[in-house]
Amino acid sequence: MKEEQITRPCKPEARRWLIGGRVQGVGFRPFVYRLAQRFRLTGHVQNTSGQVVIEAAGKKKLLDVFGVALLAEAPPLAQPEMVHVEKIPYLERDGFEILQSSDNSSGRIHIPPDYFLCDDCKREMQTPGDRRYRYPFINCTQCGPRYTLITKLPYDRPNTVMTSFELCSQCLREYEDPGDRRFHAEPVACPTCGPQLCLSAPEGRINGPAALTASVTALRRGEIVAVKGIGGYHLMCDARNETAIGQLRTNKHRPHKPLALMFPWCGDDGLAQVRDELEIDAQGQALLRAPARPIVLLRRRRDSMLPRSITPGIREIGVMLPYSPLHHLLLHELDKPVVATSGNVSGEPVLTANAEAETRLARVTRVFLHHNRPIARPADDPVVRVIAGKPRLVRVGRGVGPVEFDLPGLFVQPLLAVGGHMKNSIALGWNGRAILSPHIGDLDAPRSMAVFEQVISDLQRLYGAFPQAIVCDAHKGYASSRWADRQGLPLIPVWHHHAHASALAAEHSRELTWLTFTWDGVGLGEDNTLWGGEALLGRPGVWRRVARLCPFRLPGGERAGREPWRSAAALCWESGIEPPAMGIRLELLKKAWKKGLNSRVTTAGGRLFDGAASLLGLLRHASYEGQAGMYLENIADACDSESEVDVIDLPLFQSATGLLTADWKPLLPALLNEAIPVARRAMQFHLSLANSIMVQAQRIHASTPFDRVGLTGGVFQNKLLAELAVSQLTAAGFEAYLPERTPCNDGGIALGQLVEAAAGLEAGAHGG
Repeated sequence: MKEEQITRPCKPEARRWLIGGRVQGVGFRPFVYRLAQRFRLTGHVQNTSGQVVIEAAGKKKLLDVFGVALLAEAPPLAQPEMVHVEKIPYLERDGFEILQSSDNSSGRIHIPPDYFLCDDCKREMQTPGDRRYRYPFINCTQCGPRYTLITKLPYDRPNTVMTSFELCSQCLREYEDPGDRRFHAEPVACPTCGPQLCLSAPEGRINGPAALTASVTALRRGEIVAVKGIGGYHLMCDARNETAIGQLRTNKHRPHKPLALMFPWCGDDGLAQVRDELEIDAQGQALLRAPARPIVLLRRRRDSMLPRSITPGIREIGVMLPYSPLHHLLLHELDKPVVATSGNVSGEPVLTANAEAETRLARVTRVFLHHNRPIARPADDPVVRVIAGKPRLVRVGRGVGPVEFDLPGLFVQPLLAVGGHMKNSIALGWNGRAILSPHIGDLDAPRSMAVFEQVISDLQRLYGAFPQAIVCDAHKGYASSRWADRQGLPLIPVWHHHAHASALAAEHSRELTWLTFTWDGVGLGEDNTLWGGEALLGRPGVWRRVARLCPFRLPGGERAGREPWRSAAALCWESGIEPPAMGIRLELLKKAWKKGLNSRVTTAGGRLFDGAASLLGLLRHASYEGQAGMYLENIADACDSESEVDVIDLPLFQSATGLLTADWKPLLPALLNEAIPVARRAMQFHLSLANSIMVQAQRIHASTPFDRVGLTGGVFQNKLLAELAVSQLTAAGFEAYLPERTPCNDGGIALGQLVEAAAGLEAGAHGG
């Protein structure tokens, strides 16, 4: 309806709107102000804790159109939800204003993530003569840091790390002008009043814009540079310089683990240089340019000139585009891709503080590009891989987390879930809501535990959700479980694989009956063995183990995860086969294995993949978690005659306890058959396991019908296995699901712990 058609005289009214969803940190209040001006309304808009309250008075039909436009015309980054609207008494008011924020509310709080540099700010930054020309901290209401600079709510400048930067007169004028796109852009700054760069190198310190130029010079001459970004430091070097990459690997003690790359924004769509090196389809292009600017796993082109040392033994490379103004400036001037790996001690959270970075990374680099804007909490880059046609989160990070879930009916009492030991993240659940934190890391080091505790404290305070009980993994040796036990709150232990299954169900449907295959490295099972190849039937709170991979004894305990030859030897001994020559004396180990000394029973799919990779000669020792499985997938993917590869049927038998058991032993002769190319043997291994998943589903469904099949756990990060399994399950008439918004690895189990515990409490409350 045109505005001139609805302005005829009528009795004025007044209404109050309560708007929830993502409406803070996204320019929503200035949008409301301008909208009210457009419709000639009087009143005010105000931030509360997590919501926006609007009171407006004017002609009835104008109020009607205004109410519709609040949602329909909201800023691009906003995700408004109409919570409530009511008629209120009409009062004469002078104009429309934005009131000071109030924190006297128990509304549904939403913490905005960190946003990538918007086109308007990028244009200003690249325009000579603009007062923010080449300023590496430019931002507005539609871009810039949020999660990593908020110290408390409501989201106002005094409640961020920017409170120490007093606005100059020009920035203050923009900040206070409702018609300006920097109106209440809380991180707003300029070269006069805002954060500044500083380069620290053996030659001395360089402040201001010259620090950026010196960093580019250092990268060009083959140096490693630690660059402070939005959520922490990156270690950067020239991605085309083999010597620099080798030095980075040596200095960081990271001999093989894949390194991520950041490409400059080139061409009309930013992807010109990416296309030169990597295979990228429309979906990959969209993901690289998505608001989160994640690391996207893409295949290397056959004619790529990128060094193989970036991802040894693997064809895929993790690629991202610049997302902060500093990254854009740095990459534009360098005009080539850089390695951009986490600036941390391996496994720990990314470093955020200038002095600590120089101390902890002193053995890695001598050159640091710092800035003086504090980082409230670390946020590593998110990682995404397209599997079965959909993007799947491998790691929750900057621009994505905290991930929010609506789970109606759950969390009568607030709960905290502390996740696992590796790839830790934490989760909070309260009032039908849950949030999953960004990736924290492995909890082996004091700094990891310090960040773990900080994130727990910060998120409770920011969301106003304080737990009455703590949920943890049933494994008492996990650092997260030990911490939970010391807190003095009721403790709810949850089985590791139940948490995996419940996280998947929470994403897709908690009410349906699932058959969920939870395959991973190892996790403690209900029978005190190391599970990892299970099929669980049911739903959150009522899972029942109905199938598994055939168990075997794993010699060496935790060492087996980094020494795949141990799994290979155990698989052979379990099958009555002597292992092939490995260059390792096995006599004493076999004696210990026979006696069950330091040889726990496991069904772990991850260890089965490790053993297969070792038997194929791909590697004996792994320098990082999952390396063997990644090599196995990579070599199988090189097989270009999948249709000609025979599937090996894995026999199914009932165990003494009634579990349907898939016997992997027929795979071993095929793996050891050197007359067949390695790639075909690896493909046969994947095809046979995918077929076994489908056959198990058919067998179970025949006796106990279920609604859907789930695939989760770290093994299903394997794109080839997951897609083969989904294909076979679909062809057999099943609906198959993988996680999307949570990692299928241990980075997602905190959400599953919450849901599993809450479902159990709910069942108990109702006599279940």
